[in-house]
Amino acid sequence: MSLIEKIKSLQEINSLSKHEQLVHGIIESIDSGILVIGDKLPSINVMVGELGYARKTIVKAYEELKERGLIESKKLKGYFIISNETKVTLKIALLLFSLQRFQEEFYNAFRKELGKRYQIDVFFHHNNISVFEGVLSTIRGKYGMYVIAPIPNNTLVPHIKTIDPKKLLIIDRYINLGNAYSYISQEFKESTYNKLVDLLPQISTYKKFILFYKDDADYPLGILQAFNKFCLDYNISGKVEAKYKPSSIKKGSLYFFISDTFLWEVLRDAKNNEYMIGKDVGVLSHNDHVVKEIVFGGITTISTDFKEMAKEAANHIKLQKTTKIIMPSNLIKRNSL
Repeated sequence: MSLIEKIKSLQEINSLSKHEQLVHGIIESIDSGILVIGDKLPSINVMVGELGYARKTIVKAYEELKERGLIESKKLKGYFIISNETKVTLKIALLLFSLQRFQEEFYNAFRKELGKRYQIDVFFHHNNISVFEGVLSTIRGKYGMYVIAPIPNNTLVPHIKTIDPKKLLIIDRYINLGNAYSYISQEFKESTYNKLVDLLPQISTYKKFILFYKDDADYPLGILQAFNKFCLDYNISGKVEAKYKPSSIKKGSLYFFISDTFLWEVLRDAKNNEYMIGKDVGVLSHNDHVVKEIVFGGITTISTDFKEMAKEAANHIKLQKTTKIIMPSNLIKRNSL
């Protein structure tokens, strides 16, 4: 039986629309081996001639199959089968900064919330504009949904806006794409400042407040701005350093980390020097994680709930809605201050 014959056999089922006949016919042809990966589908003109369906009906069916990740269109060549995973409802491209702990937490919750009928392919751009552009160029047009943690750089806006707003969700960092686009993002400047004010009694007990911030890293600028404003407003002896020098830990200092890399080095040096965390030295960290609940009696954090962000992202996709959410930051006080 050919593909056309398979589709015509479904015309006898009155409950199926013409669109459903086309989609089910191609899916059943893949399942039965009539179509295999690499096979070319009949052109839209051929389908119109063979079946007598409206051109827009066939285009709509092919587009749905593209969103499921079953077929792809090649310019001037036609449509081709690229997958036999016919149980997949939607194929999703997830583009993240890197596989850091909190982004791994997001992915695991996102995967769990969506379930097995959604295929998620993960890509990383490592805060590199060229890599970002390259990944976007590779995945564009091959997925039914794009969930992207963008680099907050306006030069990338035209590239991102080549994706249909209905197929794009911005997560984590905010970037202004216009009213048509959905986002579930963090806000860093005001939220970090407010949490530092909440911690003023504890921060004031330390002689020095040190933020580790690298201009060439993927650190949010808003955290640096909040830190500087807080120190100025409350006459705190603050300092910004690009990195932590091993064995340079000093009593009476409070260390504020965006990246966990330097956090572990400071904790190791505190242990080696028999300094008590929360008394001899203080530790404050962005982005909570289960490990930070446990080590040294618990690390105080300022953090978005990434599991909740993932749930909101999954609901956006499942309900096919417009979403505009700024996730709140939470202050989780533990024994490190």
